[in-house]
Amino acid sequence: MLNRLNRRRKNQKGFTLIEILIVVVIVAILAAISVPIYLEYVNSARASDAKTAINSIWQAAQIYYQDRGDYPGSVEDLLDSKYLELSPSTQLQWTFNFTGSPPDEIIATSTDQMRGGAGKEVRYQIKEGKWFGYGLPEPDEQ
Repeated sequence: MLNRLNRRRKNQKGFTLIEILIVVVIVAILAAISVPIYLEYVNSARASDAKTAINSIWQAAQIYYQDRGDYPGSVEDLLDSKYLELSPSTQLQWTFNFTGSPPDEIIATSTDQMRGGAGKEVRYQIKEGKWFGYGLPEPDEQ
């Protein structure tokens, strides 16, 4: 019986170089497909914090308008008059600005405290109700 086992082991060969190369190529193809998808997902997750804050800013600006008859000049006006509360981490990672009076667009710009880097923009166009910028699909993809 022992002789039989030893004969079988002698006849067994390992993986050939071609088989190993095929596996490596398959893994490389899967990585090439999945890494960009993962990076897009991470950017989208980072931008979701800005989108949530922009939604809160716009709602606070509308309440401010109903109470005072005019839109706020800046996000700081909303914060100072207690119409808006943003988490400290959001305020560290993003700065927010209105464009136009009344506001046409709210822009969030990332600071150097955000892991994705400084200078990334998330924009919300109020009249069209559309989002543009960092971590979001390009306008022609929407």
